[in-house]
Amino acid sequence: MRRNSRARLSLSLLLVAGALGLGATPATAAEVHTAAAAPSAIPSSSAYALDAAVERTLGAGTAGTYLDRKTGDLVVTVTTDRAEEQARATGATVRRVARSAAQLDSVIETLEAEAKITGTSWGIDPRTNQVAVEADSSVSARDMARLEAVAERLGGAVDIKRVPGVFHREVLGGGAIYGGGSRCSAAFNVTKGGARYFVTAGHCTNISANWSATSGGPVVGVREGTSFPTNDYGIVRYTDGSSPAGTVDLYNGSTQDIASAANAVVGQAIRKSGSTTKVTSGTVTAVNVTVNYGDGPVYGMVRTTACSAGGDSGGAHFAGSVALGIHSGSSGCSGTAGSAIHQPVVEALQAYGVSVY
Repeated sequence: MRRNSRARLSLSLLLVAGALGLGATPATAAEVHTAAAAPSAIPSSSAYALDAAVERTLGAGTAGTYLDRKTGDLVVTVTTDRAEEQARATGATVRRVARSAAQLDSVIETLEAEAKITGTSWGIDPRTNQVAVEADSSVSARDMARLEAVAERLGGAVDIKRVPGVFHREVLGGGAIYGGGSRCSAAFNVTKGGARYFVTAGHCTNISANWSATSGGPVVGVREGTSFPTNDYGIVRYTDGSSPAGTVDLYNGSTQDIASAANAVVGQAIRKSGSTTKVTSGTVTAVNVTVNYGDGPVYGMVRTTACSAGGDSGGAHFAGSVALGIHSGSSGCSGTAGSAIHQPVVEALQAYGVSVY
């Protein structure tokens, strides 16, 4: 089962613990890891708006968009003269590619039907016009051969890479919220009708209805929704009377205000904030990603090169003041290169009718 091939929005941030009423802000700075060769470009508000306009105008007429690493321009991939004309009318840079959105969707459907192996993930990389597949260390030689055989039949449309570690939901740790004997990270503070909530990972909110700021401490919020697997988001309503700020902890004594939420764009720089690995940096490498966790698949995710570890679940992926996603999991981190996966946050905001502030 797959969601729309353009579903790739934002994720989760670890909010400032003090502002959330979830404990004191860390007093010391944590090291910021930067993924190798990550671009410094962050889309401007106009680039995010252009990306949304391209999605509305072309829909399946584009095989994906990405941020040009050298110029910072939004590039729209197309396969037909009509789509190229429509894309140029939006003001975007256009690139002709071999495979259409429908063809890439068909590749993913084949992988879903014939190579759904625990420990694998796949998603669309519009820069290469391929489906980028990752296989972790738990994938056996036999299953790897099966995956490669399926890929070979797809005629160069699939790129397979082995990654260290094992894909897993990163539940333990998180440092900000506690429930059901586990610890996770709060994502964005959000609001609806004057009430305050926070969003976090669904595999966290599946664990418990009641959430506290400290282990065994008083309840600060109660679960009002959860979705995992298939999705990975949940929402908790504050019940302790607090009015937390809509900021994210940068673990260096400062915070980042969040003013809006938008689609993550392949090629852009992002940061992830979580209580285990603190603030790490990376690049968005694929969208519409399926991750085959051991306890069920999730769809429509975003893959990045940011480092993460157990306890970062529910943490934030963001760029400047723009919220992008909710941290779901990874296969770990090798040096400064990771494979952090996030749930698009916009999808979660729309599901619950809430907004960042």
